[in-house]
Amino acid sequence: MAEIHELTAIQQAEAVRQRDLSPVEITDHYLTRIARLDGQLGAFIAVAGEYARDQARKAEEEALSDTPGEPPPLLGVPVPIKDLDPVAGLPHTSGSAVHAERVAAADSDVVAELRAAGAVITGKTNTPEFGSACYTENDIAPAARTPWDLSRSAGGSSGGAASAVAAGLAPAAHGSDGGGSIRIPAAACGVFGIKPTRGRVTSGPFKPDFIGLSTAGPIARTVADAALLLDIMSVNRPGDYFAAPPLHAGETFLGSALRDPGRLRIARFSTSPVPGVSVEPDVAAAYEQTSNLLAELGHVVEDIEPPAGPGLMEPFELVWAAMAAAEPVEAADEHLLRPLNRRLRERAADSSIAAYMQATARLQNAVRAAMPRMLPYDAVLTPTLARTPAPVGHFAADAEREFDRMTEFTPFASLFNITGQPSVNVPLHWSSEGLPIGVMLSGRPGGEPTLLSLSAQLEAVRPWADRRPPLWWE
Repeated sequence: MAEIHELTAIQQAEAVRQRDLSPVEITDHYLTRIARLDGQLGAFIAVAGEYARDQARKAEEEALSDTPGEPPPLLGVPVPIKDLDPVAGLPHTSGSAVHAERVAAADSDVVAELRAAGAVITGKTNTPEFGSACYTENDIAPAARTPWDLSRSAGGSSGGAASAVAAGLAPAAHGSDGGGSIRIPAAACGVFGIKPTRGRVTSGPFKPDFIGLSTAGPIARTVADAALLLDIMSVNRPGDYFAAPPLHAGETFLGSALRDPGRLRIARFSTSPVPGVSVEPDVAAAYEQTSNLLAELGHVVEDIEPPAGPGLMEPFELVWAAMAAAEPVEAADEHLLRPLNRRLRERAADSSIAAYMQATARLQNAVRAAMPRMLPYDAVLTPTLARTPAPVGHFAADAEREFDRMTEFTPFASLFNITGQPSVNVPLHWSSEGLPIGVMLSGRPGGEPTLLSLSAQLEAVRPWADRRPPLWWE
């Protein structure tokens, strides 16, 4: 019989419904794995041992009761939460020494939805300070590492979530993505991740929407598991600035992952939108192999020029700096911040409100120019990253070039935060060194069903979930 961590989230939920596994048994299994393996991975900032066991005991009571009706869809299934979102009663550090002692008083709305769906929250996953970086290293926890090579970074900012899922410390995880922060670590760790359409998932009741760059989303080993979590996480609240196009009546994201996508028209480009950034040969080869596979499956694949020009990064950087500056930090605590966030906050302080408004206007005008070039297509294929996973310490080793190094690593992902389109990392490839290489598919606004259906088709013909890192077996 398969070990518990070899089962998908959907299989675990079904085993609980059939009373073949108990929530307590599942939770204890994962907590034991976390205790044994996370010292090597740095996936968690905080592990919620007794907190999780108490949830599991309540889930077990519900599973064993004879209450009429369907049980919650994730009853008894562990789902850790990225430590940028609050979970009532658990640490809420945002990856920063400034908030090292902070404990959340209430859940975010997304966490409340996962809790209502029966998920057992096993802890808070690792993130860089305020989620500002594409790698997960901070001053309060060990660096998050990809289980495929423990000398290399898990990416960021949902690095802990992706590392946990890839190493079998969680069947699926909550993440968030403001510039690639789900897709980057999913690529570095060889798992599936989806950034939903802008407005699909509320950021309430605590996070402001700003211009809608960031959204929560799931990370999982399988497309179906991610689709199920997206069904649960997709909720809007009064006061949200953005709302995604609704699904058709009777449609679910999980149902989309189980249907054939039909024959699609797919655009592709691999030239970096950032001038001077090249794509590594192994990454380029994976992109070409995916293009060929899509054509073999009957899809029409067409080359296009990058839909956004080189002028996009400057306004994006200023908006990014302003978002970092919006994090409340007392003046007396500024010295506790990481160098990246100190620089971002200084840049924001040196800029005017007029400059910020001009930056947001430039981004919107760039979107207006880019979208008509992509909307004729059902999906757009690009590399997820320009490089294979970077060594731990690579980005922060040169403080003057830290931002440049991040841009060289991930020049593609942030475009789709700016446009608000749904975007996924599909873990189809591994390098000659055994490092995961993802490809990115991005869809029309509201096009998550197509992306999930297409990703599941790729998963069926080139399965990845049974390819596991050496740490899996320890």
